[in-house]
Amino acid sequence: MSARTTPSLTPFLAAYDALLARWPVPVEALNVRTAHGTTRINACGPADGRPLVLLHGGGATSTMWFANAGAWAEAGHRVLAVDLIGDPGRSVHDGAALDGVPGLLGWLDAVLDELGVPRADFCGHSYGGWIALEYALHAPARVGRLALLDPSLCLTSYRPGYLLRALPLFLPGRTPARARSYLDWEAGGTPALDPAWRELYALGYADFPASRVVTGPRPSAERLRTLTAPVLTVLATHSRAHDPQHAARTARTLPHAEVAVLPDTSHHNLPMAAARALNPLLATFLSPTHHP
Repeated sequence: MSARTTPSLTPFLAAYDALLARWPVPVEALNVRTAHGTTRINACGPADGRPLVLLHGGGATSTMWFANAGAWAEAGHRVLAVDLIGDPGRSVHDGAALDGVPGLLGWLDAVLDELGVPRADFCGHSYGGWIALEYALHAPARVGRLALLDPSLCLTSYRPGYLLRALPLFLPGRTPARARSYLDWEAGGTPALDPAWRELYALGYADFPASRVVTGPRPSAERLRTLTAPVLTVLATHSRAHDPQHAARTARTLPHAEVAVLPDTSHHNLPMAAARALNPLLATFLSPTHHP
């Protein structure tokens, strides 16, 4: 899967660039090469700021942080919003296969090495939350603080009904309409998804070749107890992906844990619809003077 410019990808890339242009601060496009291909990082904030790595959900692209990145950059962080390799976006997976979870975590190791970032705070949404959590367990010395935004397969399992609704996204004949229908169902009863991001997501699923998602089992309670980083878990009240109450109970058992449940939010719209509450919440959590 790549972001090379082809006629079929032109609408997607135009939508990507338009959404990135909405970021309220100057954005620097960084491209780093690893054994797996070229990874795009959309960076903003002071070059000498404390690094904050943002990992988006599946299919969401790093542009999804348009309502958040500016606030965190203005709080003094060097924001590094990564396009996951092998996922829709401007990263180009034209090198070695990731070869499972160890390969995925090794790719992230290599990206940080190429950026010259020995240690960073991490914030991941959905699938990006699972990657961030696994990375904190894999390389604790490189993770300062960890924020998980309605993370998938971290604290509780998927609801069966959600899996059934999401399954068509991974079957042949994928279309933008199928992706729009899925997003609208999941966000039903909460503020509408941003139309431009909704369309980017839909185009990504239709235009990019299907790729096997690298994932693994939910971390065991024993593994979670080994976390050394302070953890902020932010959950969506109306998430159809999982039970937020169950997730909150598990999150409160993590070492150095803080938990927030934001009203009128769904799994997919939490970072955007709840930005007014989320942005200062995360900025406070990441402050060096903040103690859980």
